[in-house]
Amino acid sequence: MSTDLSIGLIGYGEVGRILAEDLRTQGVRVAAHDIKLGGPAEGDLVGHAARFGVELVSGHAALAAMSDLVISAVTASQAVPVAEACVPGLRAGVWFLDFNSASPKAKIEAAALVEGAGGLFVEGAVMTSVPPYRVKVPLLLGGPHAAGLEPLLGRLGFAAKVASDRLGVASATKMCRSVMIKGLEAMVIESFTTARAYGVEDAVIASLEETFPGLGWEKLGAYFFQRVIQHGRRRAEEVREVARTVREAGLDPFSAAGTAERQAWVADLADAGVFGPKSSDGFAKSDDWRVEADRILATLKRKERS
Repeated sequence: MSTDLSIGLIGYGEVGRILAEDLRTQGVRVAAHDIKLGGPAEGDLVGHAARFGVELVSGHAALAAMSDLVISAVTASQAVPVAEACVPGLRAGVWFLDFNSASPKAKIEAAALVEGAGGLFVEGAVMTSVPPYRVKVPLLLGGPHAAGLEPLLGRLGFAAKVASDRLGVASATKMCRSVMIKGLEAMVIESFTTARAYGVEDAVIASLEETFPGLGWEKLGAYFFQRVIQHGRRRAEEVREVARTVREAGLDPFSAAGTAERQAWVADLADAGVFGPKSSDGFAKSDDWRVEADRILATLKRKERS
């Protein structure tokens, strides 16, 4: 890969750092901006950037001005504001890949801002968890410029394919999938924690294994608890976008709205230290979901007594 390419990452959290690491191993120039710069978490950002040779930039527009490809990987609610903040620095013909879990309407709004400044907007829908796959995470592309960006992303190692030349199709696919995946996370946490409170968790899991064999409900439970504890806030924001997508289709988002509340509830507990102190990679957590369920139940009992 030519080192002449300059990539700007908006958002230097888990996803941004993984992309930065994999791109830097190819010799690609990478710069990044994150709203945490200048705050208490700045030291962690600076340390990671120094290890991998990533330049940290203080503003959205400044980063856009120095990039050939801007990748926006922020929380769902910030997808449109980030696009707007980049506009003053965008040069004509610069690629703008929106990696965010936002609704089709939000993608279309962001595209209008970017393309109004002469940028080439492409929506990206990440179709599974990034960490196991890293830069090769399955990625659907959408919009009239998607086919033009696909070869470049392929050379960079992305597993990207065009879903449609219409904006909103890729994100709608992602949002509908998230109704199920994020909903399953929330249901498992609610079901398993309640089962633990009544002492029937083994019977519940045995029944699930009989009805849906091969899923490995014990391991699935541990994974869901860990991911929601670590990323519940971000997930809650994403599922609010999912609910928005459902609502825009004309349905009341009963399931998605409840999922968002449960994800945010776990995030509130994590912020309160229920699962252990925060660390650079998330929260102190157990590989056994029962440990985390017991922490939740103990917290609820203390609240009842108070």
